[in-house]
Amino acid sequence: MKKTLLFSLLLITSFGVKAQNIEKNVTIPLPTKVQLRWQNYEQIMFLHFSANTWQTHRGLGNEWDDLSTPLGRINPTKLNTDQWCEVAKSWGAKMIIFVAKHVGGFCWWQTNTTDYSVKNTPWKNGKGDVLKELSESCKKYGLDLGIYVYPGDPHFGALLGSGGVTKDPAKQEAYTKIYRQQMTEVLSRYGEIKEVWFDGSCYIDVNDILKKYASDAAIFQGPLTNLRWVGNEFGCAPFTNWNTVSSENLKTTISTVLQSDPFGDAYAPVEACVPLLKNKGHKWFWNVNTDNLILTKEQLMKMYYETVGRGVMLLLNATPDTTGLIPESHVAAYKEFGKEIKRRFDNPVKKTKGEGNSLEITFPKPTEINHVILQEDLSMGQRVLAFNIEGMNEKGQWNEVYNATSIGHKRICHFNPVTLKKIKVSFTNTKAKPIISNFSVYNINGVSLEPGKRRDYTPFYDQIGKKNGIEESDEPGIEIGKWDDKSFSNTEWKEMSFDLTKYVTMVGQYEVTFSAKDNIKGSGLEFEDWKMEMYGGKIKNVLEFLKESSTFRVTRSQQTLDEFPTILRLKIKSKSDRTSGNITIKRLTY
Repeated sequence: MKKTLLFSLLLITSFGVKAQNIEKNVTIPLPTKVQLRWQNYEQIMFLHFSANTWQTHRGLGNEWDDLSTPLGRINPTKLNTDQWCEVAKSWGAKMIIFVAKHVGGFCWWQTNTTDYSVKNTPWKNGKGDVLKELSESCKKYGLDLGIYVYPGDPHFGALLGSGGVTKDPAKQEAYTKIYRQQMTEVLSRYGEIKEVWFDGSCYIDVNDILKKYASDAAIFQGPLTNLRWVGNEFGCAPFTNWNTVSSENLKTTISTVLQSDPFGDAYAPVEACVPLLKNKGHKWFWNVNTDNLILTKEQLMKMYYETVGRGVMLLLNATPDTTGLIPESHVAAYKEFGKEIKRRFDNPVKKTKGEGNSLEITFPKPTEINHVILQEDLSMGQRVLAFNIEGMNEKGQWNEVYNATSIGHKRICHFNPVTLKKIKVSFTNTKAKPIISNFSVYNINGVSLEPGKRRDYTPFYDQIGKKNGIEESDEPGIEIGKWDDKSFSNTEWKEMSFDLTKYVTMVGQYEVTFSAKDNIKGSGLEFEDWKMEMYGGKIKNVLEFLKESSTFRVTRSQQTLDEFPTILRLKIKSKSDRTSGNITIKRLTY
């Protein structure tokens, strides 16, 4: 049953300059115990390890298994899951999500569902079970365990991005049975699983298995999802982050942060996945000569501010090498990251908590401050819609030092250093009385990151029906076509296709916009039967039509395969006999 709080209150128009008192019934969705526990992790370690770890014949190696590795080569003789857990602990991760089966179908646990598994490798004479060893290590180190079992399998024609749907329908029944058995095995044999990760959603019905064996788990994508993807693999969330979304959007199974709605009726916090090997590159799996791709300490801290510091889960990847160990160069990077987080945030100058429209801290003497951390008590829902922070200087004058929108689980407020006698946070727009579990202030040296600046991402209709705009992407749109009054009929549909392959070159979200050049009422274009060709087939739930702006939003959640085209297909007709415009594509950035 959905938990909500219902309030009748005077609501200030969302982010409006002028306050408007409007009495409304506002429903505040409440998180489940599972979601609350999950948000308190703040940091999780992803762990990618599969047959393609041994595939070095494509330059820097494969991001997907091309099935070229003889199982006899897979022998990680030094594999040590205790070491994996020590690495996770070193940077503050509270859980490990292990990729037990990636897109190639190779399984790291003992299973009879496939021959393409650890039982047919020389490692421990085919008797090894990585999932079992990791579950035991996680218990030893006080870490929770999550699981990633890819819904597809190329051996059955359930290809990349298919969600488990076989290309040949005659194979579907057999593969469905196999995948259901695989999910049953990983969820029932290895203790409590705290997160189940469906990459690109899952179209095989495993709901009954999840309810039976993973009722205490957060679910990423799929029909029972209670989490959302941030929409990219860059370790960055929007400045404004709402934990709520409409239940209609959540039911798509692949709702992202872009569907966030502060007045949504469903609670679904956001997760941001990113590889450590992302400094001028992007690799989820280890390969030789990739140390130059390791993110620097400052890059990792920027990600921390832009994920955890915006109330979003940071899911940072680790990559064991062919020996089964996380390389020492990676270990050092994680350790430095963890030390820097502690250096900055373990010792606040002063802290408090409380309820009401404002909170204040007084210093015993004028004190330099450059960071504030705010956290809401989310057990009562996300309530704050906007706030500002003011400081009293030595002359007794109050000046604003920071202002923003969402708080949620955590907001790291970073501003230029100021010397203050007092500091105050005022909640200027709320859904109900704010309940703040943490108001901490800091003076942190050696921060190279630019101070935070308010950016409003509000893709929703507010309580009085006014449409709030989404801040434009920093990347300009690239023109990929244009039309005039001779291009389309206003009586017949025309089939069109747009090859987006050279533009959609990485995981993320993109927008294709048809912008009319004239302002004649009723001009522009109409669309129907739109579909997306991606990953070598027609893919479900990757295309969203934004009618108000004549925009198609494309979500690419799978690693790009250059040999597979990305094509938008649809039918178009003109709304009138006088219209012209251009067609652009851009990648969404925050």
